[in-house]
Amino acid sequence: MESMRLIVTGTVGAGKSTFIRSISEIEVVDTDTRATDETALLKKRTTVALDFGRLQFTPDMALHLYGTPGQSRFDFMWDILIRKAHAYILLVAAHRPKEFRQARKIITFMNQRAQIPMIIGLTHTDCFGAWSEEDIFLALGYMDDHNRPPIVKVNPTERESVAEAVIVLVQHLMQNCVV
Repeated sequence: MESMRLIVTGTVGAGKSTFIRSISEIEVVDTDTRATDETALLKKRTTVALDFGRLQFTPDMALHLYGTPGQSRFDFMWDILIRKAHAYILLVAAHRPKEFRQARKIITFMNQRAQIPMIIGLTHTDCFGAWSEEDIFLALGYMDDHNRPPIVKVNPTERESVAEAVIVLVQHLMQNCVV
């Protein structure tokens, strides 16, 4: 059986673990623990190593979804996970512009280690203060329309929304023939 390894990354609280839990056909393996640093201001529990879920596409093809921790102090896990990945989605909380710089650092980190297709998933787009797609593209360093990755709005709590984002990611992967 073949498997595609897809990474779900992003800043703390962007919805990575929830994204994987919403779509996985198996019970998600996670490394969540009580948040003890500034992360505790956003949420009670946080991922410290990875989340793992699986989605069976066909009898011979499965998607393995790996969620990264959001904190840069765990970037060694980003490094381990991205090196064998086929593609990744960067989740960005559209209503927290103070985190866009960190999201940009994650893109740089990932792209330095692997030249693989990626898309941007915007979460929390329905929240007060959410930025537009165009403004987020600019904040992430995409100054012109060329070479921009696909962008999708995604609600990590809704299976259908997550499924649409995964489909866009897989289509982008297939268009770039990396598998």
